[in-house]
Amino acid sequence: MLLRYFYDEKLAHASYLVGCQRKGEAVIVDPMRNIEPYIQVAEKENMKIVGALETHIHADFVAGSRELADRFGATMYISDEGDENWKYQNLEGINHVLLKDGDKFELGKLTFEVMHTPGHTPESISFLLTDGAAADKPIGIFTGDFVFAGDIGRPDLLEKAAGIQGTAEAGAKVMYTSVERFKQLPDYLQVWPAHGAGSACGKALGAVPSTTVGYEKQFNWAMQFNNEPDFVKALLDGQPEPPYYFAVMKSVNKIGLALIKNLPEPQAITSVEEIEGLIAAGQQVVDTRDAQSFSQGHIKGTKNVPFNNAFTNWMGWIVNYKEPLYLLVDPAQMNDILIALRSIGIDQVLGYAHVEAMIEQANVLDSYENVTPSEAKVMMDAEDVAVLDVRNLTEYNEGHIEGAQHIMVGTLKNRLDEVQHKKLIVQCQAGGRSAIAASILKANGFHNLVNMTGGYGQWVKEVK
Repeated sequence: MLLRYFYDEKLAHASYLVGCQRKGEAVIVDPMRNIEPYIQVAEKENMKIVGALETHIHADFVAGSRELADRFGATMYISDEGDENWKYQNLEGINHVLLKDGDKFELGKLTFEVMHTPGHTPESISFLLTDGAAADKPIGIFTGDFVFAGDIGRPDLLEKAAGIQGTAEAGAKVMYTSVERFKQLPDYLQVWPAHGAGSACGKALGAVPSTTVGYEKQFNWAMQFNNEPDFVKALLDGQPEPPYYFAVMKSVNKIGLALIKNLPEPQAITSVEEIEGLIAAGQQVVDTRDAQSFSQGHIKGTKNVPFNNAFTNWMGWIVNYKEPLYLLVDPAQMNDILIALRSIGIDQVLGYAHVEAMIEQANVLDSYENVTPSEAKVMMDAEDVAVLDVRNLTEYNEGHIEGAQHIMVGTLKNRLDEVQHKKLIVQCQAGGRSAIAASILKANGFHNLVNMTGGYGQWVKEVK
């Protein structure tokens, strides 16, 4: 048996290549949309990719199963659990197998057994893997978003992201049953989840790539309950806000999305006048430089989402999927930026420009000031200012600057009418999210503001 692990840090998403070396064939478990890394490993190992396994209809990235089916004729192994709202669509012409609890299928000497594990979503399944060449019992389980290292999948996404009211508590109750079933598995089984630390699919995911059933039974907080009411209350408490794009992902993974080969290539823009014209026409233009560079000088009306490990998440919050997107970038990063955006279905990237060239061409640049917490405190004592806290609600509730207004940065674009029209001190926990918020505010006409570097974490050290 061959097992390879792939990890997208921007999405905290894990996927796996599982192959039978004797047969020379492999399947991909919960594949990402960019299938090139799988192809490279398969070619190196002399494997043919013949299948794609999905544990559920994902909410946080575009699954690559249809890409694999198009490129290699790979069979999609997908759930047939859940009600009519949780059935995959538009599968005509695609080899696929619909799976229910207890179903088994083979890949050479490998056997995959389906275990229905609802709670995160109604159709969620896990795959028990047995290497028949070495043993007659499973070696591990691919849990998708059911069980993570140190956490379990959240049951509230359908209600918070998709707007299906009343599903959070019902999902939590079903999850209790699934967890109790998980506890009956052998302790030695390896657990291979679909996400790690930083994913919004749970609230306390660990940063290790795999775990075991026995370890999770002892140390995973969600495994310590012996009654349903306490479990449900604890599971629903403190879940982070789900990004807006989660609802979009649920839809595209259910019905399908355009293949990457059919997407238009972004066109290069060489004139700052064209960029300024796009902004004047209300188009989305995002500057991908670091926050410090952006704050010192940027084209008025652009928003700033730095191209780092948090880029994909914040673009999913901020971008309007229904409208074209234009980018100011370092051209050397453009391919990686496109991969990141397409991983969450942001496909309408119509143009891009060399950001430094645009800055040099611009006659007038906009900017904003960064201040330390100590400097912010002086301003608060001497001026009529408002503090805007853009962290998650759970962070705000754990401690905040007295009198600070809370609007989570991802929701800011839809809540601008709530922002006070006075000088603003924008802050988060460390200064990164507040810089994004400052750029959103600037692009929408709020120019009397400063960004508090170091955030609330530094405020506690310097001022409180």
